[in-house]
Amino acid sequence: MKKFYIAGIAMLLLCISMHGQQVYTIEGKILNKETKKPIADVTVKLHNQYHVSDIHGNFRFKEIIEGQYILECSHVGYKTEKQSIDISKNTVLKIEMETISEILDNVLITGKTEKRKRKEIPMVSTVVDEEFLKSNRENSLMKTLEKIPGVSTISIGTGMSKPVIRGLGFNRVVVVQNGIKHEAQQWGSDHGLEIDQYGINAVEVIKGPASLLYGSDAIAGVVNILPPPILKKNELQGEISLLAQTNTNLLGGSIGLQKRYDHWYYGGRFTYRDYGDYKVPTDRIYYENYIFELQDQYLRNTAGVEKNASFITGYVSDRLTSSLMISNVNAKNGFFANAHGLEVRASSIDYDQSNRDIDLPYHSVNHLKITNNTLFHGEHIDIEIEAGFQHNDREEHSEPVPHGYMPKPPATLERKFMKNTYSLNGRGYTKHIDVHKIHIGTNLEYQNNNIGGWGFLIPEYDRFSIGAYAYDQYQIHNNLHLQAGIRYDYGTLKTKEYFDWYQSPITDETGVQTQVNLQRAFKKNKTFGNFSGSLGLSYLHKKMTYKINIGKSFRMPLANELASDGVNYHMYRYEKGNIDLSAEEAYQLDVSIEREHNNCQLTISPFVNYFNNYIYLNPTSEYYETLQIYEYTQSEVFRMGGEVSVSVEPLPNITLDISGAYVFSRQMSGAKKDFTLPFSPPLSGMLTASYQFKDTRLVKKSVLQTAFKIAASQDEIVPPEEKTAGYQRVDLSWSSSFQFFRKYDPISISLKINNVFNTRYFDHTSFYRLIDVPEPGRNVSVSINLPINNTNK
Repeated sequence: MKKFYIAGIAMLLLCISMHGQQVYTIEGKILNKETKKPIADVTVKLHNQYHVSDIHGNFRFKEIIEGQYILECSHVGYKTEKQSIDISKNTVLKIEMETISEILDNVLITGKTEKRKRKEIPMVSTVVDEEFLKSNRENSLMKTLEKIPGVSTISIGTGMSKPVIRGLGFNRVVVVQNGIKHEAQQWGSDHGLEIDQYGINAVEVIKGPASLLYGSDAIAGVVNILPPPILKKNELQGEISLLAQTNTNLLGGSIGLQKRYDHWYYGGRFTYRDYGDYKVPTDRIYYENYIFELQDQYLRNTAGVEKNASFITGYVSDRLTSSLMISNVNAKNGFFANAHGLEVRASSIDYDQSNRDIDLPYHSVNHLKITNNTLFHGEHIDIEIEAGFQHNDREEHSEPVPHGYMPKPPATLERKFMKNTYSLNGRGYTKHIDVHKIHIGTNLEYQNNNIGGWGFLIPEYDRFSIGAYAYDQYQIHNNLHLQAGIRYDYGTLKTKEYFDWYQSPITDETGVQTQVNLQRAFKKNKTFGNFSGSLGLSYLHKKMTYKINIGKSFRMPLANELASDGVNYHMYRYEKGNIDLSAEEAYQLDVSIEREHNNCQLTISPFVNYFNNYIYLNPTSEYYETLQIYEYTQSEVFRMGGEVSVSVEPLPNITLDISGAYVFSRQMSGAKKDFTLPFSPPLSGMLTASYQFKDTRLVKKSVLQTAFKIAASQDEIVPPEEKTAGYQRVDLSWSSSFQFFRKYDPISISLKINNVFNTRYFDHTSFYRLIDVPEPGRNVSVSINLPINNTNK
């Protein structure tokens, strides 16, 4: 009992002593000394208190008594940082931590930063973080990623686009989200990707073949949307994002919220965007010897609306990490009225009545995705399982107009695609082995695609693929790493028969004419099997990183390449597949040289690529019902090119970024021998200058940026493609964070002006370039981001 009395008196005296003293708040930000980027999960110790930095590198101590203290910051892979501080007022600190990559006192530091790990992998890749995605955000995720050298897009208006890596797109680029391949109708040149770009924390872009890990279709590269980081215990995070644009009169917003308790966490997001027809810097469009006048420079019937929602829940423990995500992306977009077979010349629709109407022709798409990622943490091996289900429901509507022998259709539903995809990935990788990191994995995928509508182009089909791979990342010594792997894939494609819903006349050998329902597709069963693999080296020497990688990859032909037989109204041509096509095989050599020195970074990434049987759509001299016939065929193709980028800080707070990309392609056999490939991007470059203003108590991270993009003319074309003139475009942007309340994260506001001088130009990889529609004119956008952050320490 006496001990309790003494303890009580001591506590009382301490409280009396503290009552007479002033207390202060200590807060700060922790940055990587090399990259100047924030470091999360740093343990910060002040006297007998501990805090952990958040994803922005921030920490805060409250009610600190006046005096002298030692502040200690520690994190795996970094040197421990200690500072002596005198506390006599509220204090704001900026702490820079230095990475560890050497052997110190015969003790090997095994903790490595993500940047160091990426350098040790021979594969050429680029990772962009949440800050990059927010500051460069465009109308779609793929347009946002265009800032990466070697990445371009096939754009369909302002709201839809698909990625092109080093001149290759469509199903040659795999898009991965939460470990699962995104499966929609990427084969269509007028089909975009159904992905909500809000709430994405980081994206990895792999340039070059990646079939070893991802199987068929990763023959050109991968856009890997990385899963969001798991919150700390009792942490609440979220954001409210608002967006407005002048060119399309867009109004949109997104709200996301995520909360973690002890082991469980939950989150959700809703995004809504509504936009009108977009403006182009011209008054008329010339197409097929016709002149189409534009009212107030609006490209009629290009409005759209998007409604996206997602929910995530997960469980975290020492032995198990699992997450379940359900997302639904819904969009309705109009097509430029004069781009669909010219029927609009006789249409009774008043397209200029409103620039927000979505009239015929239009498409609507709903993409439901359910994914589960589970990681089992073992003592010597980790096992990861990824499962997914996707349902893509796409409808294309147009005015019911008769074509050839087809009578006037009974409804507006031109085509309907209903695709179900089931995915299962499994992989295991070793831990705690000094020089080897062995990965073994398998991928399974089953697709079922049904069709509807009165216009036939591709048949219904079932597709199944299974693959298994193994690779080893071997550390020859601390700065020299070898990666080698092999993979085998097996796949089947079963097409179903299809007969026209109307009759056409045919004449037999005796001259007798009859009316029949023509058969457009047949029951076929194709099988494919193929080996792929890669071998690469990565060498780090002082400020230099050298990479070399050689790989073989493949791609199974798609249903449209094997069995299409109908009119593509959006392209106004007749397309025929070839059931005898074999799987594409490609060989590629990638080299990367990177140098970092003080405030300068230089990266050069050349490549050489060879296809022995590249699949492409070849225009022929034959016609069917007045439409030119395009047939899928194969040829040898040689490609080479690369990217170069330089980032330098010539003066304090000023950053200059210069980048360029070039692709050369040549068909070495077939009907288009000595020609390039369709949609080949021209030589292009970008110069970006940024100035960062000094922080004030209210305004922080103020950056003024101007970007000058230049593209050379594209004279290397494949008939009937037409040459595209070069262009120059200037963009401006300004962004700042406003710290209105000290206990909350700052509010971010950004202002962007794209195409400042309203330049009229054509992008060679744009869908609408084919009908002489220029790119959008000047566009002013304002975005506001209000963070939600409440952590109970």
